Amino acid sequence: MIGALTLAVGVTALALAAWCGVAFSRDQSTKDWHFIGMAVVAVLAVAQLVVGVVRLAGGDKPEQGTAIFVAYLIGSAAAVPAAGFMSLAERTRWGSATVAAGAVILAVLEVRLYDIWGG
Repeated sequence: MIGALTLAVGVTALALAAWCGVAFSRDQSTKDWHFIGMAVVAVLAVAQLVVGVVRLAGGDKPEQGTAIFVAYLIGSAAAVPAAGFMSLAERTRWGSATVAAGAVILAVLEVRLYDIWGG
């Protein structure tokens, strides 16, 4: 895996979590600019997915198994978009909390991806 990309995804995910956490504490639902932030984080996560698949196709192998690595890649690419869709259904402060939780989950998944690859 590319360490800089993994770090970028993790840091942007934590920044999104903090941003939505502030919105939650101010009793605000997710706004359009939150969705722009989610899109940025999701694009980085999809880039991570593409890089991981290309590395696997090129013959590189993760230390802890390919199946679990692919499962974590797919989960990390889906975490923030799933939280975003759930926040659309919950247009209260709890929508912001859902996105914050999804972003924290993504950051944890990135750490685990790095570990599975052998970082």
